[in-house]
Amino acid sequence: MSIQLLDAPDPLRIAVLAHLHHPIRAPFAGGMEAHTAHLVSDLSSRGHRVTLFAKAGSEALSPRATLRIHPVISGTFEVRGYPDDHLKNAQHRKLDGAMKSAVEHVRAGDFDVVINNSLSPIPHAHLQGMAVLHILHTPPLPRITSLLDKQKTDERHRFATVSAVNARAWRRWLPQLEIIPNGINMEFWGNQPHAEVSAGTAAWTGRITPEKGTHLAIAAARANNLRLAMAGPIQDREYFNELIAPSLAEDARYLGHLPQEELRQLIGSSEVFISSPLWEEPFGLTTLEAMACGTPVAALPAGAMAELIGTTGGALATARTAAALGHAVARALAMDRQKVRERAAGFSRELMIEAYESLLAQIAAPLALRGRES
Repeated sequence: MSIQLLDAPDPLRIAVLAHLHHPIRAPFAGGMEAHTAHLVSDLSSRGHRVTLFAKAGSEALSPRATLRIHPVISGTFEVRGYPDDHLKNAQHRKLDGAMKSAVEHVRAGDFDVVINNSLSPIPHAHLQGMAVLHILHTPPLPRITSLLDKQKTDERHRFATVSAVNARAWRRWLPQLEIIPNGINMEFWGNQPHAEVSAGTAAWTGRITPEKGTHLAIAAARANNLRLAMAGPIQDREYFNELIAPSLAEDARYLGHLPQEELRQLIGSSEVFISSPLWEEPFGLTTLEAMACGTPVAALPAGAMAELIGTTGGALATARTAAALGHAVARALAMDRQKVRERAAGFSRELMIEAYESLLAQIAAPLALRGRES
């Protein structure tokens, strides 16, 4: 199957199931939360009737948005990133219970189509017979793949993911998998009226966790005598305390969890952006945001980094080491900022939302009609 772009699809009644670890609100806890917020905002602005099932405290991006928000888990419930087995099982029970509640409301509601934008296996198991788009934001998760091993894929369910590298990882279970790259607001990220590039500066943004490799970014910046500014939520306090905090100094500053306007200023005024994932990063919104600012990216060769930066958006390290990342930083500093920005333009939010809108219209259509359109 493939996506057929449609002209002005009829308005749909859409239920969106969010990842329940964090509220959907700015400043975003991570890329999934940002993706969900912009997806529901853009679908609402295009006339669709959207209901978001999410953690309490979630907010619409605009106070004028017609988005409806249905909280399904307390905003005070804190998800710990690396608990022992006992706590992990307790967290799963709490989150699964909340997702089951969301699914029950969806089944009782009057929706044309459901978007599963979570990491939960519950929508895969309990939305049989409904029109569903599952968006896969991570490499294969055992709790989902074990379910796919046991059950036949519902013919009313479709699947999409955010990059070709992530699609390859999932195709063992889902051979008919669409690829819809994430997109960003090029007008916002490319518009920095007061951002003048400051010589000798580098930026790093994202979740501060071991798999994001923040410590390697510090080493790579220092190898090039650059002053590194870091921003983002600390999601692994032990990692931060043991590896990041002792490295902080005048040439390596942590600025906290900044709003997007301040992130744009920080990234746009830096000579280079360092992306240091140590896991198979399925996409990398912060990398794309930097490119949209015209800031060349130096990246570790993990996940979708090569897909994003190509040959003009930045420089890819030859190995997942601080030394190799340092050499990539040196190469990225010499790159043409206009060409970097042009590379990012191929990942606009307009292109993303048009692809999702057309796919949702196909999924919501009666099966007989869908068969003729495929």
